[in-house]
Amino acid sequence: MSTTMKKIHIIVVGLTLFLVNLACTNDFEEINEDPNRIAEISPGTLLNPIIYGLATHNANRSDAITFDLMQVSLPFPSTSGGLHRYDVSRGIGNSSWNNYYKWLQNIKEMRTAAEKAGDVNYEAIALTLNAWVYANLTDLFGPVPMTEASGAEGGVLYPAFDSQEFIYETILADLEKANQLYDLEAPMIYAEDILFHNNVENWQKFTNSLHLRLLLRISNPSEIGAFEKMTAMIENPAQYPVFEETEESAILEVTGVTPNESPWSRPQDFRLSTKVTEFFLENLNQWEDPRRPVIATIARDLDGNPLGYRGIPSAYEGNDSQFQYEASTFNIEQVQEPMNIFILTYAEVEFIKAELAQRGYIDNAVEHYQNGVEAAMEQVGTELPENYFKNDAAAYNETLERIMLQKYYALYFTDYQQWFEYRRTGYPELPKTDAMFNNGVMPSRMYYPSDLAVENPENYLKAVEMLGGNDDINTKVWWDN
Repeated sequence: MSTTMKKIHIIVVGLTLFLVNLACTNDFEEINEDPNRIAEISPGTLLNPIIYGLATHNANRSDAITFDLMQVSLPFPSTSGGLHRYDVSRGIGNSSWNNYYKWLQNIKEMRTAAEKAGDVNYEAIALTLNAWVYANLTDLFGPVPMTEASGAEGGVLYPAFDSQEFIYETILADLEKANQLYDLEAPMIYAEDILFHNNVENWQKFTNSLHLRLLLRISNPSEIGAFEKMTAMIENPAQYPVFEETEESAILEVTGVTPNESPWSRPQDFRLSTKVTEFFLENLNQWEDPRRPVIATIARDLDGNPLGYRGIPSAYEGNDSQFQYEASTFNIEQVQEPMNIFILTYAEVEFIKAELAQRGYIDNAVEHYQNGVEAAMEQVGTELPENYFKNDAAAYNETLERIMLQKYYALYFTDYQQWFEYRRTGYPELPKTDAMFNNGVMPSRMYYPSDLAVENPENYLKAVEMLGGNDDINTKVWWDN
């Protein structure tokens, strides 16, 4: 290499290192005051990529999987097969398995860095993110590696699977610990996080709101005492603060400023060969719901005349030509920047409280139900109409079914949550057709990734034993009884 080329190489390397350091700190004073942070991974360096990576993956999976299973939308035309007919491929869960474990490794490193720095707020956040991801993993598959996961650096290449009971016991304890760790007087000292913008109070509310979600998830096994634990949390808001308004919700604002960009680089692909279902729109029509134009387009007859909001029946029988109209599809503004990705919202918290009240554990079921409905509208940018609850179809009628139907709409575009809640409660009641596969039975879990049987056969077989002997979509997970 010539002398000139060596000088150029040194300049380029030096400039690159400077830009990397600047990106990590975004603060010249911090560079001067504490240069050691630049050379080490900090909790703040890892946090935003974790949030963005998980949120965008979940939004994508909500569209690709939850929407079809839960009759939000369907591919059209689709005369046979398809996930909306419960035609489930063996590799359907591969993407989430791989994505979640990738980010769990980063969360583990974030927690280690936080503990090393003695930063309790970032440690609490890492525990919360870890619980969020493991809950989704175990609810998708059942037993999964946890204790020995992300252990390749320590020589663990074939991790054992932990039972779902153990996983929930662990993550619920971690959420309890996280709540106790938060120090509201200690600022978050690194670059602003993209979810709560370094608001420690809102991070703590996210932790406890997630705690409520997961306790409700495992509430069917009565020996857990989940409802009693949730009641104790709700009745002690000073110790267990949760979301109290939509503005506090865990909603990622995708600004469009690189790298915080929409997971749909071509928004038109969001509605390509896709229609909103009849079930999803007919409820909204019956309620005269203001969310319709936010979510869907107007249907039209073959001459182009408007027909209002009209969908296609999920898992329909027969050919496509039976539908003599252009059905409603998605409004692509939902995935254009700026856009929101829902992680856990105030609306969900209110519907959790409504269910607790409906079951007799707390008071004010009507209030919590109505708060949940109003908040579900707020989170998509609409307002509650003045006479909305005077409509008998929208009013609270003291049933869990009515709560879960509105909660279904509040969980729109929230990863797999509609599906998880359907498996827990059986609501909302979804129409069935003879064209459905799997005897018209909603799948209860995803298949394990097929390479596990080859790459980790001994532990894979033990996991299948924990499931009762079948790696099958109809095998119920622990809490689904």
